[in-house]
Amino acid sequence: MQRRDLLLTGAATLVLHPRSDALARSHASFKAPSKTLRVAFDFAETGFDPPRVSDNSSLVTNAHIFESPLTYDLMADPARLVPQTAVALPEVSADARHFVFTLARGIFFADDPAFGGRPRELVAEDYVYSIKRYYDPQVVTEHLYHFENAKLLGLSELRQQALKSKSPFNYDTPVAGLRALDRYRFEVRLARPAPRLPFLFAQTSITGAVAREVVEKYGDELMAHPVGTGPFRLVQWRRASRIVLERNPRFRQQLYGAQPPAENTEMVALARRYQGQNLPLVDRIEIAIIDEAQPRWLAFLGDEIDLVDLPNEFTPLALPNGKLAPFLVKRGVNARRDLTPSTSMTFFNFDDLTVGGYSPQQVALRRAIGLAYDNALENRYAFGNANEPAHSMLAPHGYGFDAALRSELGRGNVPRAKALLDMFGFVDSNRDGWREMPDGTPLLLRRAFAPDQRSRRVAELWVKRMQAVGLRLQAEFAPFGELINK
Repeated sequence: MQRRDLLLTGAATLVLHPRSDALARSHASFKAPSKTLRVAFDFAETGFDPPRVSDNSSLVTNAHIFESPLTYDLMADPARLVPQTAVALPEVSADARHFVFTLARGIFFADDPAFGGRPRELVAEDYVYSIKRYYDPQVVTEHLYHFENAKLLGLSELRQQALKSKSPFNYDTPVAGLRALDRYRFEVRLARPAPRLPFLFAQTSITGAVAREVVEKYGDELMAHPVGTGPFRLVQWRRASRIVLERNPRFRQQLYGAQPPAENTEMVALARRYQGQNLPLVDRIEIAIIDEAQPRWLAFLGDEIDLVDLPNEFTPLALPNGKLAPFLVKRGVNARRDLTPSTSMTFFNFDDLTVGGYSPQQVALRRAIGLAYDNALENRYAFGNANEPAHSMLAPHGYGFDAALRSELGRGNVPRAKALLDMFGFVDSNRDGWREMPDGTPLLLRRAFAPDQRSRRVAELWVKRMQAVGLRLQAEFAPFGELINK
């Protein structure tokens, strides 16, 4: 997730944005600064500590605050891996088990009281500490698998030691798999080859650097105090309502002023890399959390936000016959359509007594649920046929996609689902119109959904499809972060 995801909303299927004259009028009417970008997220954020967040709103915000050693040049064709806080791509051993990263000098964290009023330079130990946090049992994260799968030497053992002894994780214990070689270089050593490891260090949402002083100062309040080296810093946050970012004065500070000394070859290279590109195009970003589609669309029409991902239900109004509506053209609106791969999955909670477990009858129940649902209906009913079906976990136009592969769980087959339920004893034993468990106890499925309008339409379809095979389903709505916690 890169910063331009927010500035260009590249993940959207359709983006509308006022032209410069309309943008100027909009800003003038609201007395907003001339370089303020106002956008809206469609679901609430959970916070801004990289290891502990996974929702898109938090990840995109973090990508403006923190920086990983590497990033992607998305303007290149094809996109390519490039250094960000590093001076170059890492040195890689022939067996792809040893990686050395060298950081550029003169990169600073945003000012914060945790630094005692002094500028704080980014150093190799910051990345060592940031990655070790994923192994700390006290840091609840769903991203640990990235590093454990890579088999960094000694870190999993250090985590297990803390778990076994029920003692605090010892960040100062040296391990062979991750250590600083000097102030600006750190190395990663693996138990097995992983030639794609550098790509993990291009994910700002995972390998963005945090400072130990900041973590220790704010403790349980860290989610509200992100401090990074990126182009923006958090200046205001009202949970599930408003996020305001402002340009970080420390970001590449040396590039805005005098020319770096000629003898500092790293800074000269850094200045060339950032000259005319990758610098913030705005001074301030105001993010409103508007989870319902209609208020978000009305906010755009009312010049309260500058960019919007067009909600599907307003596609006929805004893009009749695939062309921008005349009333929007007159207002100076532009439209851009992007085809973006996206995979939605339904997860079963295996700790749940109703749908979990590995007994033949529980496997049959889960298969019947999958057979009863119909992805094609979802595309028509909830997305207005705007999507191109994937038919598998690999989306069309992506590497490895096989057009001939068709999953039987993606097409919907009510008769097969009913037959499977009957065969394994899920029958309506009390004649109330709903199937019971094989032992006669009530059978109630509970499925979680986000509260936006599109998800509610998907929820309606789920209820109807389960009803078609005699299964009672209860839809529960909550913001994504709450659903993850549940």
